[in-house]
Amino acid sequence: MSSTEALREHEAQERKANRARAKAGRSVIFKIIRCDGPGKPSRWESFKVPVEPGSNVISCLKWIAANPVTIDGKQTTPPVWDSGCLEEVCGACTMVINGKVRQSCSCLIDEYAPLEGDTITLEPMSKFPVVRDLWVDRARLFNALKRVKAWVPIDSTYAQGAGPKESPEHQQTRYRLSECMSCGCCLEACPQYNIEEDESKWDESFIGAHAISQARLFNEHETGKRLKGERLEELSDKGGVGDCGNAQNCVKVCPKHIPLTESIGAMGRATTIHAIASFFTGKK
Repeated sequence: MSSTEALREHEAQERKANRARAKAGRSVIFKIIRCDGPGKPSRWESFKVPVEPGSNVISCLKWIAANPVTIDGKQTTPPVWDSGCLEEVCGACTMVINGKVRQSCSCLIDEYAPLEGDTITLEPMSKFPVVRDLWVDRARLFNALKRVKAWVPIDSTYAQGAGPKESPEHQQTRYRLSECMSCGCCLEACPQYNIEEDESKWDESFIGAHAISQARLFNEHETGKRLKGERLEELSDKGGVGDCGNAQNCVKVCPKHIPLTESIGAMGRATTIHAIASFFTGKK
């Protein structure tokens, strides 16, 4: 068992123990960083929330939005956050919960605040500009996917027959990579990935583990690899895979347990081979 797997197992056991001792009918304190808009000052506000069995962070935020009164009786505005599917698929509801980045829809209160008066702290991700409260602008994340052309280049306006066959082993490898939901957890945890509000510098900044892994996914697709050279060129450039500091924080926080460090290593080797081949053939 790897250290990452051991950590996950330990955290799972801890959550299970918390669920077993969760008190019904309790109230939990939610401490939330509030910000009224881009560039405006932040402040902490606390709310006392009655917790029903099976509640997650999103359901508690909805209760606060319906009852926007702080713990000291001050009327305030409903908190703002981003969410979509509520089943850990869309990636929109990422935030920092009790100091760790994760999905708020799958964060069960029984597992993190089992007792009366326990506290849950909610903060927006720090690597993206804050729009308001817990809602951040993830445009740079999606721009990175454009940089590596994370798509299969086909014309879908007419039937082209059956696609290329794939072995079950290769399919299983690519399926794990395809589970990425562009949530931003890996970027928030990465020390090489820093907030960059200047759009003109996005293409020179570290691209991030998610885009590197998606480049691997599409390079291993029989049709998608038509753009393999272009993806490897992008990853060889400034801000590419060579800028990874190998902290391995990304794989520890990935909610889908995608082998991100494995992808980074694979794409690092691929860019080296591509560079050598380009040198001798004069092609890119």
